[in-house]
Amino acid sequence: MDVIQISDRIKRMAASQTLAMSQKSSELRASGVDVINLSVGEPDFNTPLHIKEAAKKAIDDNYTHYPPVPGYMDLRQAVAAKLSRENGLSYEAAQVVISGGAKQSLSNVLMAVINPGDEVVIPVPAWVSYVEMVKLAGGVNVLVPAGIEQDFKITPQQLDDAITPHTRLVMLCSPSNPSGSVYSRRELQGLVDVLAKHPHVMVLSDEIYEHINYIGGVTSMGSFPEIADRVILVNGVSKAYAMTGWRVGFMAGPVEVAKAVTKLQGQTTSGISTIAQRAALAAYEGSQQCVEDMRLAFERRRDLVVGLAREIPGLKVNRPDGAFYLFPEVSAYLGKRFGDKVIADDNDLCMYLLEQAHVATVSGSAFCLPGYIRLSYAASDDSLVEAFKRIAQALSRLS
Repeated sequence: MDVIQISDRIKRMAASQTLAMSQKSSELRASGVDVINLSVGEPDFNTPLHIKEAAKKAIDDNYTHYPPVPGYMDLRQAVAAKLSRENGLSYEAAQVVISGGAKQSLSNVLMAVINPGDEVVIPVPAWVSYVEMVKLAGGVNVLVPAGIEQDFKITPQQLDDAITPHTRLVMLCSPSNPSGSVYSRRELQGLVDVLAKHPHVMVLSDEIYEHINYIGGVTSMGSFPEIADRVILVNGVSKAYAMTGWRVGFMAGPVEVAKAVTKLQGQTTSGISTIAQRAALAAYEGSQQCVEDMRLAFERRRDLVVGLAREIPGLKVNRPDGAFYLFPEVSAYLGKRFGDKVIADDNDLCMYLLEQAHVATVSGSAFCLPGYIRLSYAASDDSLVEAFKRIAQALSRLS
């Protein structure tokens, strides 16, 4: 008799395609294939020295015991100070909860505010985990597509059309993963005007890429007084400070939500790594020159890859204003053949590029918008030039 049971909620979840593609590229590399991995959403820089030194000091200072569930008070205060200094927002430490990366913060919030059957509006393309997190919380995904012709940004009318009496939450990500698009303040104001008419709808704003922008700054959804009391911000140190492995993120929002998230976290993970928290404190309170240095490098690479991609016939490319991704439209190559193999969709194209060009990418379908692929330019200039050379050669062999 088979006694091993896997829960239906896990069976209903899709595996992360970004992690799956990264795993496949790693396996090929291990077998001796020279794979260039453009599938990973991770800065290729090392964590700045002063942050690492703070972590070493934390060990020597014996920060090795259980931390408070919502995070150390001085770190929560530093987050509130950051939101005031950089975003012009007024938050108290009691409204901030530190979690194991922005990913856990997002999941915590959804579990804390969504009941079964509640609708969550998500503009797509959207990060691969949003829809799965909503499913896990028992919510219903309402996907609103915005393709390259809209610079991957939804309109106020699209948002208004998507909201129903059952809508509980709207999720936004600007700068966007996977498109790199950034909503201007004027564009966000249009969405806010819609949300102001629907007081039963909260906003979950994923702002993890805020510092990686090429337009002089981005606008936080928390800065609009019409809806500020129902906005929940999620951010962290992973992208801006090249600290993906440290796993430190935060949510900032209404006190009631912060208490609910703390309650949930207290029964699941408890407080996160003490050492990582001390490192994050140094990140927020120390020099921000490292953030600007990395941003400038990403901006140079953005210009490089946009130029390289536009030289490839059939690729439709926008000029992303933030993050470190390119999200070209690839429909010109769908339906083409390589020998006996038909490239039926964007998943087939990504596998073809991995097997024939030895470049790892991620399909647009993983981000709920088929017909595109995502490429991360968080890689060296030489790797990017070589990767796009291989991609161009592989695509030219399709007929």
